[in-house]
Amino acid sequence: MQYVGELISIGVAFSWTATALLSEFGSKRMGNLTLNITRMLITLIFSGILFWVMGGSPLPAQASTEAYLWMMLSGLVGYVIGDFCLFQCYIIIGSKFGQLFMTLAPITAAIMAWFTLGQELKPTAMLAMLVTLTGIAISVLGRGEHHKLSLKLPLAGVLFAIGAAVCQGVGLVLSKIGMDHYEASLTSDLQGWLLPFHANFFRCVAGTIGFAVLMALREGFGPLRKGLHDHKGMVAAVATTIFGPFVGVGASLLAVQYTAAGIASTLMALTPIIIILPAYWIFKQPITMKSLLGALISVIGVSLFFLL
Repeated sequence: MQYVGELISIGVAFSWTATALLSEFGSKRMGNLTLNITRMLITLIFSGILFWVMGGSPLPAQASTEAYLWMMLSGLVGYVIGDFCLFQCYIIIGSKFGQLFMTLAPITAAIMAWFTLGQELKPTAMLAMLVTLTGIAISVLGRGEHHKLSLKLPLAGVLFAIGAAVCQGVGLVLSKIGMDHYEASLTSDLQGWLLPFHANFFRCVAGTIGFAVLMALREGFGPLRKGLHDHKGMVAAVATTIFGPFVGVGASLLAVQYTAAGIASTLMALTPIIIILPAYWIFKQPITMKSLLGALISVIGVSLFFLL
């Protein structure tokens, strides 16, 4: 079917929009750490079921210790630090602005890959970065006292959002390194599309351990026990896990098999635009011309980054 890859990519953007909205709802209801550790545990359970159905064992394929360490480092950066910052920014500034700042993640990943993997960073990438930053600035800056430009969002929320984007970009590169080691050291045959799910298992193990340590140090496990008995919160946690690590990741891998990676990445980056209307319906977050224009320019920046 013509344009099947493009259609899947757009579906991924909607899937990640649902993830962001559900995460904002779940974070505000259950708390950041409770939702995150619940998501990690659910992902491990779903992964075990997937491995059992496809391979007869609930455990991931064995590989080298080096591969495990790289994947767990990726989980600590991407999940523990990154998702903690992301969900905290959802609580403070909402998922609409949180997803806008996440357009910085591809930029961070490219810079990280340039440093660690020696991948080329084209001069045109600088233009794409500038366009993306301009779009974010249009959305979050406004006229303040004495007509000076000022930040119209809480600074803490913006810092958490930037931290989330940086950690997602760095975590992506660490995950790439880990998957390369994982694939090279596998002791058994594994279908290509299953590789990210097996590798992600170890990222989730690191995420579970990291969030458990944070919870023990900050507030104890009382909120977790309470959260597990929160029906609406648990529905949000399960749905977030399905739309994120399973439907989102799986479909994104499928999309690049049917269309160019640049086109797929650009279409999947439409989340900051798609989320504007449901964020208004669900959370009553106002829609302004500045927010629309800023989101559009940021997505154009991401598009230039992949397509130039």
